[in-house]
Amino acid sequence: MKRRLFLKSAMAGSAVATAVGAGLLTPSMVFASSSDFKAKSDAAGTSAASAGKGSFKFKAPKIAENGAVVPMTVDASKMDGVTNISFYVKNNSTPLAASFSLSGAQGYVSTRVRMGTTSPVDALVTAGGVTTKVSQEVKVTIGGCGG
Repeated sequence: MKRRLFLKSAMAGSAVATAVGAGLLTPSMVFASSSDFKAKSDAAGTSAASAGKGSFKFKAPKIAENGAVVPMTVDASKMDGVTNISFYVKNNSTPLAASFSLSGAQGYVSTRVRMGTTSPVDALVTAGGVTTKVSQEVKVTIGGCGG
């Protein structure tokens, strides 16, 4: 069991080191406190309410029977200048579930995320320097009984 833990840690460490070396991950992003993130995402949510044309579609199941593969889709193709799409799962041990940096691509992402328990999920889209947030609660059931 220790060998598997060592291999997982080594792979995660090398992935982080590669991201830092490529300039995709800066120390301010890694060590930002959750209160900083909450303040930024709340501000983004209020600015999204005022910007009518800056909205996007976030699709996730209300009930996920298997928390290991929860499908999520963000369609921000109607927004101009999308640079980042991220998924934030509040009750996960690692809240940032996925982050996609886009340059010159259409703002559409479809992925599967691992969720341990029922949690609110935030989809964050950065377009034109403004971050917009849409939230949805996803209930994770155990055993696939749907309730």
